[in-house]
Amino acid sequence: MSRLILIFILTTVVFSCSKEKRSNKAASKMQDFVINISNYAREYDPDFIIIPQNGIELAFNNADQNDGLNAPYLSSINGIGVEELFYNGDYSLDNERLSMLQQLKALKMIMVSEFVTNNDNISDAFTKNYNQGFICFTRNSDNYHYIQIPDSVPKENTTDISSLSLAQNYLYLISTDNYSSKQDMINAISATNFDVILMDLFFEETEFTSSEIDQLKLKAKGGQRLVLSYISIGSAEKYRYYWKNNWGLHHPLWLKRKYDGYDDEFWVKFWKKDWQDIIYGSDNSYMKKIINAGFDGAYLDNVEAYYFLYYKE
Repeated sequence: MSRLILIFILTTVVFSCSKEKRSNKAASKMQDFVINISNYAREYDPDFIIIPQNGIELAFNNADQNDGLNAPYLSSINGIGVEELFYNGDYSLDNERLSMLQQLKALKMIMVSEFVTNNDNISDAFTKNYNQGFICFTRNSDNYHYIQIPDSVPKENTTDISSLSLAQNYLYLISTDNYSSKQDMINAISATNFDVILMDLFFEETEFTSSEIDQLKLKAKGGQRLVLSYISIGSAEKYRYYWKNNWGLHHPLWLKRKYDGYDDEFWVKFWKKDWQDIIYGSDNSYMKKIINAGFDGAYLDNVEAYYFLYYKE
């Protein structure tokens, strides 16, 4: 082996180890971030629901399934959201994530959103998830960005859903594009029988009010349900109330890198105080707005920022 090749291999190994170390350190900071968000929300509502999406490794010490469960983190959350577990267009099982979820499902509700390009596979996506004890939402190519309400509800029921553990289905609807007004969207959701509604705090640039959210907490055929607000805690979005006109990549410095596929979004150094102050801790923080609007909980997206900031460099 030539000296140059040896140097290249050693450099690659050292660089890879360095990235993994930084990613693991960032994972610990994300665990702390989620815990702090949860503690803040539960000061106002002890039953407030917290569900991080993806980043399943955070449920384990050192973000490693082999290092045991992270008890403080698990105590701070009520469930785990997952995208594309069995299907990502076509059938594409992620065995590693499934293994972790199988270990966690006895402890927390698992909510899976599948993406299927062939509608003939929708039934199979539901079956595979429900056989694992997970609740499932499926979307096709027309609904990739969560803009539509499906025609049918899996495991439809009239049970009062007083806690997340009782839920048998959910609606994932974070786009308002198909609705002409707040009330138009409220009426459409109110006509459904989903056990859990996952939606945005805002209609365009206007927040939903507590009286409007209360209209959504009863299923059409009877029975109480839960209404959760989407919030991205690992990325900043240019269309949100907190965004300033002079912001851009690296300005502020915690706007770390572009989010591939989303022109209006940036991965953030989420451990920075300025970003965390936007998310929780004051009356103008995002979480306080969610709490004031009467949501039963929050669905925390992009918690896997710890990975995309460093390991995928």
